[in-house]
Amino acid sequence: MTTLTRPPAEPSERETRTAGGFRAWLLEGMPEASGHHPGPHGVPKDEHRPSSWWKVMCLTGVDYFSTLGYQPAIAAVAAGLLAPMATVILVAVTLVGALPVYRRVARESHKGEGSIAMLERLLPRWGGKLFVLALLGFAATDFMITMTLSAADASAHLIENPFAPEFLHGQQIIITLVLIALLGVVFLRGFREAINVAVVLVGLYLVLNAIVICVAITHLFTDGVAVGNWWSALTTQHSNPLVMVGIALIVFPKLALGLSGFETGVAVMPQIKGRPDDTEADPKGRIRGTHRLLTTAAVIMSAFLITSSFVTILLIPEQEFQPGGKADGRALAFLAHQYMGNGFGTVYDISTIAILWFAGASAMAGLLNLVPRYLPRYGMAPAWTRAVRPLTLVFTAIGFLITWIFEANVDAQGGAYATGVLVLMTSAAIAVTLSARRKKQKRLTWFFGAVSGVFAYTTIANVLERPDGIRIAALFILGIIVVSFASRVRRSFELRATLVRLDEQALEFLAEVDQGPIRLIAHEPKCLDADRYRSKLAHAGAANHLPVDADVLFIEVVVDDSSEFEQELDVRGIKRHGFKVLEVHSNNVPNTLAAILLHLRNVTGLMPHIYFRWTEGNPVMNLTKFVFFGVGEIAPVTREVLREAEPRLTERPWVHVG
Repeated sequence: MTTLTRPPAEPSERETRTAGGFRAWLLEGMPEASGHHPGPHGVPKDEHRPSSWWKVMCLTGVDYFSTLGYQPAIAAVAAGLLAPMATVILVAVTLVGALPVYRRVARESHKGEGSIAMLERLLPRWGGKLFVLALLGFAATDFMITMTLSAADASAHLIENPFAPEFLHGQQIIITLVLIALLGVVFLRGFREAINVAVVLVGLYLVLNAIVICVAITHLFTDGVAVGNWWSALTTQHSNPLVMVGIALIVFPKLALGLSGFETGVAVMPQIKGRPDDTEADPKGRIRGTHRLLTTAAVIMSAFLITSSFVTILLIPEQEFQPGGKADGRALAFLAHQYMGNGFGTVYDISTIAILWFAGASAMAGLLNLVPRYLPRYGMAPAWTRAVRPLTLVFTAIGFLITWIFEANVDAQGGAYATGVLVLMTSAAIAVTLSARRKKQKRLTWFFGAVSGVFAYTTIANVLERPDGIRIAALFILGIIVVSFASRVRRSFELRATLVRLDEQALEFLAEVDQGPIRLIAHEPKCLDADRYRSKLAHAGAANHLPVDADVLFIEVVVDDSSEFEQELDVRGIKRHGFKVLEVHSNNVPNTLAAILLHLRNVTGLMPHIYFRWTEGNPVMNLTKFVFFGVGEIAPVTREVLREAEPRLTERPWVHVG
């Protein structure tokens, strides 16, 4: 039989199925290798030209700055008369805490992976993978609630506009669902260049907000009654200034929505134009541009947060902030209509609706970037998650469900949004703290440790006050973990090697095998003494009737990090005790052996034969060891991986077990 020594000279063509119709359209653009699909906010394509940092700031600003549409109203409901003081504390946390943290993240994670990738590097193996899965759950909460909350607030601006048709009133859920569906349609058709659109939207929106706030401040100066009334009411409620500050410190976590946008800021780093002397390992120009982006965005947003909180709490009656009130979720729009007329107010509403809807697009792009970056590389997502359109349908359906559960209520979703944002910021602070400690930077370690404590307090206070966020995040985490491990088990029999390389000594070993077959004995690298090799060779010869003069190679797989899924394999040739050994470091044994066998067949044209002993122990326990630790029932799993990878029986490497 020819397959004993070499594959047939003219092998039959492998049957291929060409996807057509709807399936081909759905999976269009799916890359071959997992873990390299950056998504619309990831690494730019080769033909894409990076942009100036201020333009990219507008891309992040559709998420960050758009919170002005609902943040002042949420602050008024959460902190009441103390909203301006609580906002000042929030701004202090932003400038003194979040900004330095993310400037450090930008320096240490300049490819756009963000703080999650930093923690992945600092916490390796399964512990790190599980931690990343949990953070992905919170990130999914952040991005999904950004979509649904922004769409809900956009629908509120539409309904409350005086020129809106009467039939739209009471239809906020339906309008929100339509806006989310439109997001899905955009990404199903293909998401194109967004920076120029973002520059126009953000520029117009900030100018309109500045006009509204300046007019409101002018009104306050011309009519001092509002300031006096506010101060009298505040001192009546809280006569002691220290008590005011204390209460503001307690309630400021409710305003945490104003911290959103930093994670997106570092995610879009590859879009920023660097300097000509930038290198892949040290893009100083790009890092400097990102620092300018983060600092400028934080300063602009801080100014708007303080002034908007001040004018809205002084000029808008308290009852208008309550559910159903005209300022509920749209405080600045209320002022625009009241002081500048319905014409200007309508322009403001249209601008706000546009930027809120585009913030949802930014969040969708973030999700489409985040999932393919991690889960397929871990083997914890089906192959179709590498394509944009199936993921778009999944995220759109989840957006529908969240909108239905929260009834498109902005205030109700604020807790979930804040939880996602705060957990990501806390993890970023912890990541830079660990990084500073590893580099023995004591002062920075203490500083970032203190910032981590502030964010941890803010997160815990927010969770205790509004537990909806942690519940939703827990559901996302549970779903991600269940789907991830189910996918890992399902994909266990795939070839995981992205590349196989043989060193010069290994190639010399193979060159000495003239006629074939290539005979390999699988050897566990825990015992490397000469007697063990002689015993293994004698057993293989007796159990499989090998010729006495057979040219035999030993092959050893050293398992390093079994939590990894895909890996490049470097095969080294070693002479040990007079025996020829092929050694490779990998994340598992059977899939690695299968990949090397197929590679040897393709390189030499000779048929590989591999010889095993049966593994002792319970088959179920051995299967569990294989899934989690890359070892276990080696022989049958190697054969199964080969069977799935090579359906042509006559070209499949031989597996012998004795």
